[in-house]
Amino acid sequence: MKEVFFGLVERAIAGLQGREFLLANFSGEVSDFVRFNRARVRQAMTIQQAHLTLTLIDGSRHATVKLALAADPATDGPAVDAALADLRADLPSLPEDPYLLYSTTVNSSELVRAGQLPRGAEAIEAIIEGARGSDLVGILASGPVLRGFANSAGQRNWHAVDCFNFEWSLYHAQDKAVKSAYAGTHWSRAEAGRRIEAARERLAYLARPPKTMAPGVCRAYLAPAAVDELLWMLNWGGVSAKAQQTKQSPIQRLVERDTHLSDRVHLRENTTEGLAPAFDAAGFVKPSAVELIAGGRHAGSLVSPRTAREYGLDANGAGDEETMQSMELGGGDLAEADAVTALDHGVYVGNLWYLNYSDRPNGRITGMTRFGTFWVEDGRIVAPLSVMRFDDSLFRMLGDSLVDFTREREWIVNSGTYSQRSIETSRVPGTLLSALNFTL
Repeated sequence: MKEVFFGLVERAIAGLQGREFLLANFSGEVSDFVRFNRARVRQAMTIQQAHLTLTLIDGSRHATVKLALAADPATDGPAVDAALADLRADLPSLPEDPYLLYSTTVNSSELVRAGQLPRGAEAIEAIIEGARGSDLVGILASGPVLRGFANSAGQRNWHAVDCFNFEWSLYHAQDKAVKSAYAGTHWSRAEAGRRIEAARERLAYLARPPKTMAPGVCRAYLAPAAVDELLWMLNWGGVSAKAQQTKQSPIQRLVERDTHLSDRVHLRENTTEGLAPAFDAAGFVKPSAVELIAGGRHAGSLVSPRTAREYGLDANGAGDEETMQSMELGGGDLAEADAVTALDHGVYVGNLWYLNYSDRPNGRITGMTRFGTFWVEDGRIVAPLSVMRFDDSLFRMLGDSLVDFTREREWIVNSGTYSQRSIETSRVPGTLLSALNFTL
């Protein structure tokens, strides 16, 4: 695919006229998908796709087109020629863009990170064997994801990484299930089996009569998957330089030093350990890491080229949406194996669902518990809990209510597959809270 992409770029550059400047972005994947239901394979397929996005610039006017590639020069070459001609025809009628910014400094790179992906038959056998006797429903996605950038200044960037994501639920009855995931770059049959068995153990608790808890404040432990959901809410405009400049960030009080979080909180964009490439769509190179919250204090933000131009900031490789692609929350001192014991009495939350802001300026989030939420007494799980709604502030959950994070952290891959597999990742610990507000 790399040769196809760069070959098309050279063809496009050869057709530029006058002062025209070209940006080219590539995205592709070769993905195996296996869907499971009742611990049996229901659908298996392989998808190979590639897309080329061309942006033609003349002064401060620009136009963009996205093409699906056939990986056949005889087909793709004429399509690129026609697309450039259309862009060139459109440019004179487009307004000038005062915030257009792109890199003209050449920073070429190539990263190929080969993993150990699950072989189809072997992975299917391991999953079916591990789930034997259970109603497992889920999807396994695996294969290389590809990204590329090039421009007419001579910059060339290529990024190819292997990864897999297996996400599943073990179903008990009615609305009772335990949801789990296993993601990484090196598949381990033993680890997949261990995680399925751990889900089995939690599933057994769902056979007990459920407990209904009265609304109120309660001690709680949030498993990494639940913490991940909270942080993606924070990621929604929270660390965006644009949102902070316009005072729309849900952590604006932190940005303006009106408050702080627990000194245990260290949040950063860690590109080095994620799946996302170390370059953006405008050709700017991303730093290996961007500190966003350090010791509970605001430490930085993600700055796109447009925001950099508008507010006189330095771009740091963020996309237009200015969200984390490789999120990392630092760990703590609590051993994951001791989490339930440390909780003592309270709620063990496996997952959170349907999250939204109930008071965005104050970082207040509401959502539902659902799968794998249990009542704990004397450091032991004693009953599943009926579905509950929580409503609490990020400032409190990651501030005064934060007792500790687990030492171990889970690497989670966004399971989204709309148009293509997501390359968003997060590395997050479990979180012990002295208080979480449940409203119903």
